[in-house]
Amino acid sequence: MDYRKNLRAKKRIVIKIGTSSLTYPNGRLNFSRIEHVCNVIAVLKKNGKQIVLVSSGSIAVGVGKLGYKKRPSTIPGKQAAAALGQAILAKIYRKFFDKHNIHIGQILLTYDVIKDAEKHQNAENTFAKLLEIGAVPIVNENDTVATDEIEIGDNDRLSAMVAGLCKADLLIMLSDIDGFFTADPRKDPDAKRISVVTKIDEQITASAGTAGTNFGTGGMSTKIIAAQMCHEHGIDTIIANADKPEILFSILEGEDVGTLFVAP
Repeated sequence: MDYRKNLRAKKRIVIKIGTSSLTYPNGRLNFSRIEHVCNVIAVLKKNGKQIVLVSSGSIAVGVGKLGYKKRPSTIPGKQAAAALGQAILAKIYRKFFDKHNIHIGQILLTYDVIKDAEKHQNAENTFAKLLEIGAVPIVNENDTVATDEIEIGDNDRLSAMVAGLCKADLLIMLSDIDGFFTADPRKDPDAKRISVVTKIDEQITASAGTAGTNFGTGGMSTKIIAAQMCHEHGIDTIIANADKPEILFSILEGEDVGTLFVAP
């Protein structure tokens, strides 16, 4: 069965882009990459797609603004960096989307939104209204209060939560790797990309590993967890490389790029 051809009909899409895809190896912001992503999203919107962007990077941006060489080791230090960085990141996105006359709405979430019925409904309503008026919601974890995210968490799972909240058709997680492989391609030259995963079993989970970067918090294992979360809502998930943002066009044309996790 050609699962990928079904991607052409997906309309409401959550795109998650990680810290490593928004920054250079030294942690500095890659403005060209961010602008490129915004330009591609603008085209997708003109083609009738509704886009929600889950953007990491606030702590990394704050670290750069403060002149640190690495992430602070203390929780207050990370929270302060996140507070500084989030304001800068929002300004950058607004600048690039303004060129396309696209409004953005900043949404900072914590995981308790899922557990509290009133907060859950309010979040759903906010997403629905922003998409209705043609805006691009830009979402991040509220790092200044969510210590769990700063210590061990990630925006992969947050993006899955967002996909459920906004009743998305598809979650695309853009990272620094071409998809899900039989082994870590950075360590094993014989590793092969898996095009389609129809069932997330123990073998898939075990193969995910725990890779991450100095400035981000996620890895392949958290992306698999995110895919599992999406499957509970019947949402397909794609893991693909953010190196060339045009890959979003390829994905939505049904081309064989990245790894597609098909919801049951």
